[in-house]
Amino acid sequence: MIDGPAAMSEQRAAPAASRAALFIFLGLALLTFLALGTWQVYRRSWKLDLIARTDARVHALAAAPPGPADWPRLNEESDEYLHVVLHGRYLPGRDTLVQASTELGAGWWVLTPLSEPDGTIVLINRGFVPDAQREHCEPPADGEQTVTGLLRLSEPHGRWLRANEPGAGRWFSRDVAAIAQARGLAPATTIAPYFVDTEGSGVQSTRWPAGGLTVIQFPNNHLSYLLTWYGLAALTLVAMRIVWRSDRRSDA
Repeated sequence: MIDGPAAMSEQRAAPAASRAALFIFLGLALLTFLALGTWQVYRRSWKLDLIARTDARVHALAAAPPGPADWPRLNEESDEYLHVVLHGRYLPGRDTLVQASTELGAGWWVLTPLSEPDGTIVLINRGFVPDAQREHCEPPADGEQTVTGLLRLSEPHGRWLRANEPGAGRWFSRDVAAIAQARGLAPATTIAPYFVDTEGSGVQSTRWPAGGLTVIQFPNNHLSYLLTWYGLAALTLVAMRIVWRSDRRSDA
């Protein structure tokens, strides 16, 4: 049996070791929360810059879309929502309806291939048609056309839990390559890897499809995230101070 000063020293050592372990754990948590908060500062700065650059592209003067030489370098950050203008002829009888949900309700996007003078084919999203008006959708105009709109990158593989079914004619995303293959269009080397959302008023009552319904939205919750992580860091610092003071009182 251990008694006397040795026993008292051993009794004090156990809580002291626990407090030390807790202090180390809180220190690691503090560093983690600070790192996560700082990462959100970086992410917020990046997102604000992306929003600003996208807004500039949307409101810039319409220009020719990227040509075949530029296709391998297309990316979301620098090319999505480019304001473009195209010239060409619509290919009749090649419309593809893609399921859509818009401010006008549920229905379909109407995608029609446009053949440019150099032979390049670009899918044009001519706009939205409600399900009830599906059979009354106007065909594409004949002859040479000028189309102005926003460049959108292809949406491959369908939507989450809803894969496209080309054989059954069920489309849930605007997968350019799959649609081109299903419609028997020219070889892939002449199919642009993007589609174009046409401009419009966004309001339609008698003529379909309705253009101008592109939604440009970038979730930006980084400020709330960084405040949360830095707030947890502050609370952890308070807890460390409490443990530290408790340890000092025990040593007194």
